[in-house]
Amino acid sequence: MNDGNFSSGSILLKSLSSLGGAAFAELCLSLALSVVLLLAGLGPVLPQQAQPIAQDMDTIDPTPPGSINPEPLPPLENPNSPKTPAKQLFARKLTPFPGPPLSIGGYANGCLAGATVLPIDGASWQVMRLSRNRNWGHPNLIAFLERLGDNAKKIGWNGLLIGDMAQPRGGPMINGHSSHQIGLDADIWFTPMPDHVQSREEREFSFPVDVVAKNQQDVDPEVWTHTRTDLIRTAAQDPAVTRIFVNSAIKKAMCRESGPDRTWLAKVRPWYGHAEHFHVRIACPADSPGCKSQPPVPAGDGCGQELDYWIKRAVLVPAPSLIPKPGITLAGLPPACKGIVMAP
Repeated sequence: MNDGNFSSGSILLKSLSSLGGAAFAELCLSLALSVVLLLAGLGPVLPQQAQPIAQDMDTIDPTPPGSINPEPLPPLENPNSPKTPAKQLFARKLTPFPGPPLSIGGYANGCLAGATVLPIDGASWQVMRLSRNRNWGHPNLIAFLERLGDNAKKIGWNGLLIGDMAQPRGGPMINGHSSHQIGLDADIWFTPMPDHVQSREEREFSFPVDVVAKNQQDVDPEVWTHTRTDLIRTAAQDPAVTRIFVNSAIKKAMCRESGPDRTWLAKVRPWYGHAEHFHVRIACPADSPGCKSQPPVPAGDGCGQELDYWIKRAVLVPAPSLIPKPGITLAGLPPACKGIVMAP
């Protein structure tokens, strides 16, 4: 098999054997962690692109700048080809599929019908990176964000800055995420909403604050505030929420600051990156029988050995993907997604 990078299994083995002992051991440990976490359903998905082993955990998923005048994607030469990556099809759909709301498939392998758009401005939120057109979701997600924004103000957080949710018809994205496919995921910045309605330039080119210390072992005391723990607690205590993904250093701070009620901490899961924002995931809606739930989070607060393992340097970055994977095609998604993305 020739994937364009390795002509045979022997070349791959030769590449592995060229690694030093320490690097090879670290690679094996990271690969093992990735498999365990995927099977346990703890994280969004495995990364699809290679990451250098030396890369800091909190720089893996920075929020890129947007554009004031984004260029439309060029038409596909053969959109009906079975080899066309699904992400290229979904990225070119700028409007939702009409009809009742349906989350179809899994969080990292599905699509969305009847999506609702989150207005770019609300009393307790503002949407960022408008050029990405990713402020869509199932109505349950919209209701949750409105509810969280109102509750956030009650704890002293001025309002939410909303990052990526889903595309108009969900599905795989051409960049930025492997999950966020069925309208039940949302990124929320660790920066509070300002006191004014932001300009387009501010929404596209301002950056969220990185709250993790340079040594990756804890939060940055010059930036971190206890109100951020209160914000995550408020989100986690919402019955709709099943998981919240944060950097392991942030989880460490929340374990320290949680207070006597620690039940909500189980939903807060350490994951790669997520130093500038937290990723909220809500449950499959009752009106979506084709939605695939994740297993429940493990019992306990997640502040013991599991967190210690994440904090260790050897597992602060995802394992490199030695063989780049081609984009998933429509054949790899639930059958209903083909009709959703191919409709006008």
